[in-house]
Parts: sequence; structure tokens; C-alpha cells
Amino acid sequence: MSKRLRKPIKKEKDFSDKIIKILSQSANKAFNYKQIGAKLELDDTQSRNQIIKDLKILAASKKIIESEPGKYLIKAASKEYYEGKIDMTGRKTAYFVCPEFEEDVFIPSNNLNHALDKDTVKVYVYNKRSGKRAEGEVIEVIERYKTDFVGVIDIQKNFSFVSTANPKMYTDIFIPKDKIGEAEQGDVVLVHIEDWPSRADSPFGKVVKVLGKPGEHDTEIHAILAEYGLPAEFPIEIETYAQKIDTSIEESEIAKRRDMRDTLTFTIDPKDAKDFDDALSFKQLENGNYEIGVHIADVSHYLEEGTILDDEAYQRATSVYLVDRVVPMLPEVLSNFACSLRPQEEKYTFSAIFEITEKCQVVNQWFGRTVIFSDQRFAYEEAQYIIETKDNTIPTEISITGSSYVVSDAIVAATLKMDELAKIFRRNRMNEGAISFDKVEVKFNLDKDGEPEGVYFKVAKDANHLIEEFMLLANRKVAEFIGKQKKTFVYRIHDEPNEDKLFAMQAVIAKFGYKIDFKQGSISQALNKLMEDVNGKKEQNLIDTLAIRSMSKAKYSTDNIGHYGLAFDYYSHFTSPIRRYPDVMVHRLLQFYLDGGKSVDEDTYETKCLHSSTMEGLATNAERDSIKYMQVKYMQNHNDQEFLGVISGVTEWGIYVEIIENKCEGMVRTRDIKDDYYTFDEKQYALVGANSERLLQLGDEIYVKVKNADLVKKQLDFNFVKRNE
Repeated sequence: MSKRLRKPIKKEKDFSDKIIKILSQSANKAFNYKQIGAKLELDDTQSRNQIIKDLKILAASKKIIESEPGKYLIKAASKEYYEGKIDMTGRKTAYFVCPEFEEDVFIPSNNLNHALDKDTVKVYVYNKRSGKRAEGEVIEVIERYKTDFVGVIDIQKNFSFVSTANPKMYTDIFIPKDKIGEAEQGDVVLVHIEDWPSRADSPFGKVVKVLGKPGEHDTEIHAILAEYGLPAEFPIEIETYAQKIDTSIEESEIAKRRDMRDTLTFTIDPKDAKDFDDALSFKQLENGNYEIGVHIADVSHYLEEGTILDDEAYQRATSVYLVDRVVPMLPEVLSNFACSLRPQEEKYTFSAIFEITEKCQVVNQWFGRTVIFSDQRFAYEEAQYIIETKDNTIPTEISITGSSYVVSDAIVAATLKMDELAKIFRRNRMNEGAISFDKVEVKFNLDKDGEPEGVYFKVAKDANHLIEEFMLLANRKVAEFIGKQKKTFVYRIHDEPNEDKLFAMQAVIAKFGYKIDFKQGSISQALNKLMEDVNGKKEQNLIDTLAIRSMSKAKYSTDNIGHYGLAFDYYSHFTSPIRRYPDVMVHRLLQFYLDGGKSVDEDTYETKCLHSSTMEGLATNAERDSIKYMQVKYMQNHNDQEFLGVISGVTEWGIYVEIIENKCEGMVRTRDIKDDYYTFDEKQYALVGANSERLLQLGDEIYVKVKNADLVKKQLDFNFVKRNE
């Protein structure tokens, strides 16, 4: 007897998530099953019956409310619905970051619903079962993080698309024919997203600015600035306003200030600096103590609140230091001339003056407006020469004048004494728990056209530490002076390290033979010991970077929690108002309080602090991208050269290699390593050869050659040559 074939049971659809999404998007409106069916474009009887069933189940579980017979709306305090930020991955998926979840919520690509990286969104969260990562769906984009993007335009007959090099931007941007502007095929352009229709795969935009052809130097530098919304130049009305400011030194103004023109004063700055924010003065007192003045350009004297120039400075919030140029916060007439503490010129300053004992005890302090006369300008290299040799003749090879010259005995004596005091201040800070991050800076020798001829490393020496310690002293004492009065102020704060990041770093540095001993002493002592151990080693740059990433980010705030990294209870930024707007705010507040002013509105200044921190972050990203760009450009000219590198990262698709001699980092893809077939071993954090079982792991040295140098993506690809054995 033949068996009867059973019909397969048709699985019922579950519309619960889609119903929640529809009701959440119109939180105060009630819907019946027909209206929901229409929104889902379902009109068959079976689907409508399922919608009715799902509505009743959701109402019974109190996820929605039946506001009147047959009509439903979202429960106002639904625990399935949250607000937070989107953190895109490079693989078209994302995570939803929300304080109410310890672990970020996974958002599959088909649930992004037009959300982009860092957007503020409303998300419906599901799959909250124990042991399984929660997943979610974006139901509304509340606020776009950014609407302007840089990319390359591909012009078709009736429309165009712009694609970006940003790995977190998962879609190209559609440009209608009438919004292409003057762009030509293949141009690098800045585009503005105007709309993203619900059924469109790509957002609609318009070309705002043509930046140039890909790969050209100025194009790529301007593209870096535009990507982060940073200006490349000042509007003409700002330059015109700045040119009209009276920058003369007037006797009537001098009379209002403490006159320091007869006190020995000098500056120490990088040899290529043009904006000299700070100067030091030195005098030995009759009681044997030392009067040391930290004199800072009095920017707030020229930068009046409420003017268009002040608005522009606030919006910029910081100067941006790219490899080949500075994008200043203030126009050149102020930044490089009127406010810059140039030698042999009288200048208005805001000063912190300290009486200091031989043992570095501050026994007196004074804050206020001054006028100074700088006797000498030094580069760090010249001051370092004096510290190391105690000689007063600066040799030609390090002189910023181009020839040897003699420094006065008084300046030599002042430099040596302040170096001695700075070393005591630094030692005291370390004993109190400060962390020493002397990270190596990558610098480039550029030719007259801005092309990189060579790479060198900037290492902080005694002269750098001398300036650093007295700037830290001024910043700390100014913050302490106001902080103890319990008045609203702009602090530079730094929270404790993230323990999860520290433990993750522990796993990585163990591959190099290092460890952080959390049981012995404080975290700061353990990190300082690590920094000491890696100093001068091939892996120093990698471990320095990992250690810095494990730390919280310093930021500006009116809520003083202290500065962990410096081990200060009070800290602010007072010493660089030419290039940082928070320092301008600190000067204004300090003078206001010195004049007897009452505490200002905290919320107003907290908003300004948040803006300043945000702009600082964007400037840092731009600076980092300009270094990557210049590294790629430098390596373009070394295609045939073998380089010794250290493996700085391992992934399933390849290894990251940092070249030891120039710190340039690139990727060797797994498929391009031909001496074996390699697979990724997550536990060992290594690539393992299938035949030889040999490892390629963190810290291993290998030789590589440049395979591809992509200026637009700022990306290096290497070919594996051989191991260093």
C-alpha cells in the first residue's frame, strides 16, 4: 500500500517586530489591523489574520496597549525601545551603543534602515535571551552625526554617484544631474546629503565643493580637512576684521599691567614654530628663592567676546597641525605677529608668577595681566645644547640663526637652574602617580614642494621637559586657585583607565614578553615600569600606542574630577590661547574672578567645553590622517626596497607590519604569503602554517616590500619577503 504524502506544514509568519516598529515610529497614534496591514503592504486574509493574532499577543504581554477596541499604540515606557549611537564596523554591520546595555547591541546590515556611523537613533531591541548577544533594528534616525562626505565622483549620462574611502560609510551617494555643479569625472568632491527616501538604496546629495584630482597633494590635504568638517582658510570678512584690530603697545594699557620688561625673559619652542604662546622669566630673590614667571600671550586682549572673530575662533576651537601646514585658530596677524611672543618685542601677556624654593616648594603665587620683553628666542635643540654642555656658544649646526652665536651668562644660568628645578618637579609628579608617556613622534623632512624626502623621530629631551614642567605648574595652579573658590571654571579632566582595555593590552604585550603587574603598587606605577622596559626597543611605538589607547581620553569640562594621567587634583589649560579656545575661556574667567566677579553659568560653559573637546578630537583625526597620507607618499618612492618590520597586528585576513626605521604601517594579506598555507589561530593571535606549523605572530620580525601605496585610502599593502632569522 502506497504511503500518502503529507503536505508540509506552512510556517506562520510573525509580524511582531514589524508591528512594534510601526507603532514606535508614531508613538502617540493608534492603529488597527487594517492600517498596519496597509503599511506592511499586506492585504491577503492569512496575513491579516496573523496581524490580528500578533496584536493580541503583544497586548497580552503588555508590550503594546489596546487604547480602544481594535486600536493599538506603543507602550510609552516600552523596555524594547532605546536611544543611543550607531558604531559602524567595516563590514556593513553595526553596534548600537547605549548606556542601558553593558554589551553593545548588534545591528545586522538589513536592520540599519539608513542609519550611518555615529548617528543618534531609536532602536527596537530583541533577542535578549540569556547567553545570546542582543540584536536590534533601527526604527528612526533622530539626528545625523554628519551630512557632508568626501569622495570620488563617477558621472553617468543622467546622474552620478560619489563613493568614499571611509570604510564605515557603507553606501555611495546618489547625485542628480542638476546637482553635480562643476565636478568632472573622477574628481574628489565634498558632497552634502539632502535626503534619503525610504525606498532608495542610496542617500541623495549635491556637490558642495570640488577639491581636485585624486592623488594630488593639495587635493588630498584639503580632502582630509573637509572629511572632518575643518576649514582650510579664513573667510574674507574674518581676515578683514582681524587686519583692522589695533595691535600697538600703548602706555595707557601698560599702566594697567604688572611691568615685567626688565626681568630676564626668553622663549623655547620648536625650531619651525611661528606662534610663540609662552615665555619664561627668571630672577633670583634676596632670600635665595627664585621668581619664575610663566608668561602667556594675552589673546583675550585682542579677541573680544561677541565679535565675528571670536565666533570664528570658538567654532574652530583649535589650530590643526598637519604634516605640511598649520590651519590656525586665529588669523596670522594675531597668531604669528601681535600675540606671538617674538624676541626683542614688547608684548601683552597673562602671567602666572611663582616664588619657588630650592626644593621646588611654591611659597608665593600671583596671577594677572603683564607686559614683557623677550630677550632671546631658543629652539629646543639650542636649549638642550646648553643643558648638556653648559656652554654658552651655540654651534652653527644647531643654531636657528644659521651661524654660531654666544648666549649671555645670565640666560645660561637661568636655563640650567630651571632645568634643575624642572627635574625635581617631574620626579615629584612621578612619585605622586603621574604616568610618563614620552611617545615617539613621526616627523618628515619636506622639500620645497612639500614632498617627503625623509622620516625622523622627535624624542622629548630635557629642554622639552623643562618647558613642560613649568607649563604644567601654571595650568595646575590656575585651576587650583579658582577650583578652591568653588566657582565655575574650564578644567582639563582625565578619568581612570578602562580596566577591560588594560586586560586586553596585557594579552597583547605578553606576546612580546612584557606584563603589567596589577598587584604590585598602582596602575600608574605598573604602566611607568612598562614604558621604561620598552624604551628604545623595536616594539616601543606599538606598545606606547596600545598603552595610550587603554587610557581614557582627556577632555574639557566644568565638572572637575581631576587629571589621572598627571596625578593632579586640579588641572586646566591656560598656556596656549593662540591655538586652543579653552585657554582663551580660562583667561577670561580668571580675569573676571580676579576682578571680583561671581560664579558664571555652569551649563553655558559645559556646552562650550563639549564643543571644544569635539573639535579637538576632529583635529587629532585630521592630523593622524595627514601623517598616514605622508607615510604612504614617502613609501611610494621606495617600491624596490626591502624593509625590516615588526608584526603589529594579526587578523584572519592578514598581518599588520610596522617598519622599524620609519614607523610606516601596512598590511600583508594572508593570500600573499606564499611559503605556506596560513590560517588564523585566534587563541595564539597568530597565523599558523598548515604544512610547517610555523607561526607568524605579534613581535616577529619580517622583511617586506611595498606592493601598493594608495594615497586616496591612505593605505599601504606589503608583500612578504622573508622572516628575519
